[in-house]
Amino acid sequence: MRNAEIRRDTAETRIVLSLDLDGTGKSAIDTGCGFLNHMLTLLARHGDFDLTVTCHGDTEVDYHHTVEDIGIALGQAFTAALGDKRGIVRYGQFLLPMDETLVLCAVDLSGRDYLGWAVELPAQKVGDFDTELAKEFWLGFVRNCPCSLHFRQLAGENTHHILEAAFKGAGRALKMAVAMDPRHLNDIPSTKGTL
Repeated sequence: MRNAEIRRDTAETRIVLSLDLDGTGKSAIDTGCGFLNHMLTLLARHGDFDLTVTCHGDTEVDYHHTVEDIGIALGQAFTAALGDKRGIVRYGQFLLPMDETLVLCAVDLSGRDYLGWAVELPAQKVGDFDTELAKEFWLGFVRNCPCSLHFRQLAGENTHHILEAAFKGAGRALKMAVAMDPRHLNDIPSTKGTL
């Protein structure tokens, strides 16, 4: 089973997160931030990951610590669930259209962390969510599941649509990357022999 449970307790957040890479897209998300709940639900559904997240954070300050720390915990869960990455495809990419928006997401589960965030968000807020926090989420993720993760916005005017396309696209790209390659189930997908 490729699953993991992460508990993260700090002075700012208390998080319990469970992940099953071979799920069906079921999720139960309670972060204290409605927009983040929505994004994580989409990520799970489009990635076919079973995901549960509960977070009690210092949301009276703002959502920064909650968003960043959940990104960290999700990255840790992916790392734990993937193990030595034996048998995975490793790469994934998806070009996701959503109404006027078009966002490309590509990932390499390389063991090296890099976030390419070429996303222009017209609005600073969606509801009470500071839109700059989306980048913080993915930074937390790549630093804890070391990978090259690129987002390229090719079109888009509506900030909600742009962020939704990014999270859906990430789910689809990660689904491809973590998939098992039936021709190489016992192989590390690198000529170096390690990732």
